[in-house]
Amino acid sequence: MSDLATHVAVVRAGALRRAAPALLGYAAVRALGLVALALWSAERGKSWYTLLTARWDSLWYAGVAAGGYGHETLLPNGDVHSDLAFFPLLPWLERLLAAVGPLSYADAGFAVSLFASLAAAWGIFAVADHVCGREAGVAAALLWAVLPVGIVQSMAYSESLFTALAAWALYAVLTGRWVTAGALALMAGLTRPVGLAVVAAVWTAALASFVGDRSATAADGARETGHAPAAAGHATARRLLGMALAPLGAAGYVLWVGHRTGKGPFGYLDVQAGWRNGFDGGYAFARFVADKFTSFPSALAGIGLIAGVAAVIGLYVVGVRQRQPLALLVYSGVVTALALCASSYFGSKPRLLLPAFPLLLPLASALARTRVARAAPIVGGVAVASAVYGAFWLNGSGPP
Repeated sequence: MSDLATHVAVVRAGALRRAAPALLGYAAVRALGLVALALWSAERGKSWYTLLTARWDSLWYAGVAAGGYGHETLLPNGDVHSDLAFFPLLPWLERLLAAVGPLSYADAGFAVSLFASLAAAWGIFAVADHVCGREAGVAAALLWAVLPVGIVQSMAYSESLFTALAAWALYAVLTGRWVTAGALALMAGLTRPVGLAVVAAVWTAALASFVGDRSATAADGARETGHAPAAAGHATARRLLGMALAPLGAAGYVLWVGHRTGKGPFGYLDVQAGWRNGFDGGYAFARFVADKFTSFPSALAGIGLIAGVAAVIGLYVVGVRQRQPLALLVYSGVVTALALCASSYFGSKPRLLLPAFPLLLPLASALARTRVARAAPIVGGVAVASAVYGAFWLNGSGPP
């Protein structure tokens, strides 16, 4: 083994040891959630594994993996649900795993989510560790695990895969690895429409760094060493390459859908319209909440929705006040705006917010400052509540 390979192996081992508490804690919370789901499902005569792998969007992803794109479902009200609404990276991975092993497409989707969720937890830890310190990194990974709809992280959905790619892309931005950031943003853009948030974060941070570079020229370094202009040129080239790579995934798929449907660049919007998905600035969601106040029992749900939205916005404002890095603010801002202002299924909004993990950093920092003897019961209690709610939710309405 070369000296370089040895150095890389040592660095990776050290990074894994540093993240180990976060990964072990995350795995424990998710295992608790799966146990609760299995017990609740058995009591109701259902298969916990089917709930995770063969219902709702999981079926659409597996269908794309099995036969490619081209399936449509015509609903009685005239809506057309097309599988073109689902971005291709997850079904590609499902097809790959099924081709090289004994897994079904559903099994492959579950395996991808299992490993991607761990990668996401590690990426969340890495970002929070870089910004707020190790203890906050561990807390951030645990908080992401105990979110009320955290069970989605274990489903054959694309949330875990997307969050993993987004988290590591943001970490690459924070550490100046622009080509890596661009490549990961490209893959995130092939995973979910909200890949736009990763692209926006990479571009905004890169442009901000260009502005910063202008105010700190390499003239003094050039006079001393003669190498500063060349080094600056290489850094600029890597930054530009990262920016060029970032939008290719999302743009490529959207343009391909437009070509396939014969409707040009806006063909994907027509596909989404068939699912009654769109961006209306939050008007439909506001009406949905307002309708809850037509009777007393539903008014409680309306109050809860308002409180939840206020909490999300409040956490973002705290992040701004704490001067989170620009890339994190842009990313979480775009994810939040797309989730809250889309006219999609309203029950989907909590899971659409799952990738917005930078919103958790203020809470993670506060938890990191709390004594372990006090923090452990809090996290444990929330983990149990999340596990019970996830089991109840999937055995009921579940994610639309």
